[in-house]
Amino acid sequence: MSADFIARLIGMVVFALLGVYGGSWLGRDLGEQQMIYIFVVGLIGVLFGLVMTPYLTTRPVRALHAVLGKQSAGTLFSGLIGLLAGLVFAALLAFPLSLLPSPVGEVLPFVGVLIFGYFGVALFVMRQNDIANLLGVVTSQREGAAPNWSQSNRTILLDTSVIIDGRVADIAKTGFLPGTLLIPRFVLNELQYVADSPDSLRRARGRRGMEVLSELQKASAVVVRISDIDVEGVREVDDKLVILARQMKCPILTNDYNLNRIAELQGVPILNINELANAVKSVVLPGEVFSVNVIQEGKEANQGVGYLEDGTMVVVENGNKYLNREVNVTVTKVLQTAAGRMIFARPES
Repeated sequence: MSADFIARLIGMVVFALLGVYGGSWLGRDLGEQQMIYIFVVGLIGVLFGLVMTPYLTTRPVRALHAVLGKQSAGTLFSGLIGLLAGLVFAALLAFPLSLLPSPVGEVLPFVGVLIFGYFGVALFVMRQNDIANLLGVVTSQREGAAPNWSQSNRTILLDTSVIIDGRVADIAKTGFLPGTLLIPRFVLNELQYVADSPDSLRRARGRRGMEVLSELQKASAVVVRISDIDVEGVREVDDKLVILARQMKCPILTNDYNLNRIAELQGVPILNINELANAVKSVVLPGEVFSVNVIQEGKEANQGVGYLEDGTMVVVENGNKYLNREVNVTVTKVLQTAAGRMIFARPES
């Protein structure tokens, strides 16, 4: 039996008893007609309990559970500490406020509890990152150890595409991703769905993602946390990530172009691994000389194509006669495109 059905039965009995009591009180001076009042009001109590009990019991509990389920553990902890701090402050002011003339002295202590409780929760939730960082530094100093900046309070949401891509594990091991890498359960479910796909390519990509997660969890330079936090009423994983990032005020780590654009339009910060890869590629200027292995012909006549160690394409003029050979080239032009950086060069004479 569902919780709603049980609540309806209990509510029906309780409100029926209240209706019988109310009917007997209303018809106490009517003699034999008192039974009519007891029957009618009792029946109204039965109907009211049968219909309205879920809206007074289980529905508010579910709504509260849904709201709390959207919040991170840090937000809930900060809100609890803020509530306690507000109640302590209100308790300190309750005695002097109670000495004021009636009825002000009777009302103000209760109003103070509501006001200071609310402002305590709001203040601590708003500054939860600063408070967590301060507590982390104090704890590290008390233990006699230097603060571990790689495990600061910053939270980064991981997208399915960046897990499958695999480069996030290598980046995390270098320590360039300080904070906690948060993987929501719905992202893990999507990754499992890809790993169980009947398509062999998608299945291999999904299993590769599982291996990357295992590497991340074993890496000591990064903290990985899998959370059951979810977004109600939304089915698409990308939409859930954007909403969750806005609620938690944290960036999304991805290499998905569409998610990148949607998040930017909604003011959500994005950490794009493709942009990072382009940013750390070697910088060359026209006139510089380096060696490259020409591995294939280019699209234009007499062109040869090679690649640097970081994957940058090098187009060599008159390079088709140097196929499968190492040749020294001089840079003539560097072109930045949406796909990355391209270098045009010519063989040294």
